[in-house]
Amino acid sequence: MDTRQMHEELPVAMRDAVDEFGRHLARVDNRSEHTVRAYVGDVISLLHHAARTGHRTPADLDLATLRGWLAVRMRDGAARTSQARRAAAARNFTAWAHRSGLAPADPGAHLASPRAHRDLPTVLRADQAATLMQGPARKGPESERDRDRAVLELLYATGIRVSELCGLDLSDLDEGRRLVRVFGKGAKERAVPYGLPAQRALDDWLRHGRPALAPASRDTAGGDALFLGVKGGRLQPTVVRRIVDAAARAAGLPHTSPHDLRHSAATHLLDGGADLRAVQDLLGHSSLSSTQIYTHVSTERLRAAFKQAHPRA
Repeated sequence: MDTRQMHEELPVAMRDAVDEFGRHLARVDNRSEHTVRAYVGDVISLLHHAARTGHRTPADLDLATLRGWLAVRMRDGAARTSQARRAAAARNFTAWAHRSGLAPADPGAHLASPRAHRDLPTVLRADQAATLMQGPARKGPESERDRDRAVLELLYATGIRVSELCGLDLSDLDEGRRLVRVFGKGAKERAVPYGLPAQRALDDWLRHGRPALAPASRDTAGGDALFLGVKGGRLQPTVVRRIVDAAARAAGLPHTSPHDLRHSAATHLLDGGADLRAVQDLLGHSSLSSTQIYTHVSTERLRAAFKQAHPRA
């Protein structure tokens, strides 16, 4: 049964509650469209399961019902990552229902979830990253080469997300202090430093490349966007991914994405002695556990070097 059909079959109180929960996630919590869709779908599944066992309102939910729902999903072959997300959605919903006065208690507060398996991220070596920064693969106009070089340098220098890069405006650059103001997930603002190579690439782009793509005589959709596409509009994430991939292929490197550059920046910072919490702040992680995966990357690289080089490894 698909999500829409399950939604239609819910008791009125449950259907109204999940609809209001979705609006809360989008408007109050400022969650992404993808997160809202995933969480709402999970909660509809939970409430449909609860309704089939005789429950009619969010107030009827208890810990046994939550666990039973997860157990059914597990028997259906759900992955650990999916189960972890479902448990998170359930906890968010029951906490919201309790705060909103729809339920007398919050059973989700006692709901554990399986630990999601996390693969170590793909990370370039420092020499590979340096090779990638030598220049983009594009053979087109100089303006686009200037832009591509600035994109590569800023992604690696700051470790920002591709969506954050595309959302930058000219006013977000503090060239005097070499800082960029970034609006991350949940509209959280942070200031991220960048180095001289990125500054030089940005200078070339701002003085020569950007004016060529957004001449004063043409009214473009780019407005105050820092990076522009070939038609003068704001640069899109799909184009940034193509820029990074083309540069990697031209440099003889494995397939590389903007997020791989983010992983690489974080790992190289830790390899160079940066404090874990400082890296957390730079990346805009809300939880330190999200940043700690890069310590595992560094440890694995050290272990590999030991096995390769030590005579008694």
